[in-house]
Amino acid sequence: MEKELDWGNLSFGYIPTDYNVRCYYRDGKWGEIEVSSSETVDLHIAATALHYGQEIFEGLKAFRGKDGKVRVFRLEENAKRIIESAKGIKMQEIPVELFTEMVKKVVKLNERFVPPYGSGASLYIRPLEIGTSAQVGVKPSKEYLFLILVTPVGPYFKEGFKPTNICIMREFDRVAPKGTGRWKVGGNYAASLEAGEKAHELGYSAVLYLDPKEKKYLDECGPANFFAIKDGKYITPASESILPSITNMSLQQLAQDLGIEVERRHIPLEELETIQEAAACGTAAVASPIAEIHDIDTGKKYIVSKDGNPGPITTALYNKLRAIQLGEEEDIHNWNTIVE
Repeated sequence: MEKELDWGNLSFGYIPTDYNVRCYYRDGKWGEIEVSSSETVDLHIAATALHYGQEIFEGLKAFRGKDGKVRVFRLEENAKRIIESAKGIKMQEIPVELFTEMVKKVVKLNERFVPPYGSGASLYIRPLEIGTSAQVGVKPSKEYLFLILVTPVGPYFKEGFKPTNICIMREFDRVAPKGTGRWKVGGNYAASLEAGEKAHELGYSAVLYLDPKEKKYLDECGPANFFAIKDGKYITPASESILPSITNMSLQQLAQDLGIEVERRHIPLEELETIQEAAACGTAAVASPIAEIHDIDTGKKYIVSKDGNPGPITTALYNKLRAIQLGEEEDIHNWNTIVE
């Protein structure tokens, strides 16, 4: 690094690191892992990634623990999820073993960019697969590039672990036909960009989408899943169209570990009036508490945090998950992969 990074004040954005790793699928097989210091990809103008959207990605993080060791959180779950994404749009599946080897390799190569323990920052890992065959005609590519880049990041929401306000805007639910695979297939956030920008302009941190068919049930929260605490229970939307969040899955397990009942079910919009806590959760956000939910169309305001502080259960779950990621607490579920 030309100058020392201010680890405690990193934004969630791209910072160049030393290396990325790449692997090509050609002639019916994956090749050798290549190490590159280039920040660009040589791509044919007729590549299927450019014309037919054959592109998928994942997101996971590496943390420097209290003991100095570097841990990657739930690596194998991300490997499984990108396989499901590949199946969804007829791309070549990346073997779990190859995915795992490449993640560990790129983290080790860029270990000096793993933020120090206590900084609140982490090393974001972005695996990406693109179709590279030059063809004009709607059919799957014959060749693919799988690459992984990393970058040190701070909190996704600049407020950190503090309650923020989010909004509901029904005009954008129509452009989110999530049942057709918008979220089930990793790598297609483009349909949410307009809504996200408008929400930020209005002073909100994110958009809470409703189901696009009936607009009666909660779906997910912009770039993250949604969960709420009601009568001591952890409730989260049941939907076949939202991203199967690994963070949400982890929080549900931790809730059960703490004796908290978990309900994955349809959550009607009007039920927001009876919840005690709520948060957006995901790899980037971890768990971002919600203070208020404003329904732009009706003018209704759902006050979640009456004192402006995160709720006790959300706080406990957040702290427990972070403690496991940082090696402060025993990893009883074997979620971490230590990079040596």
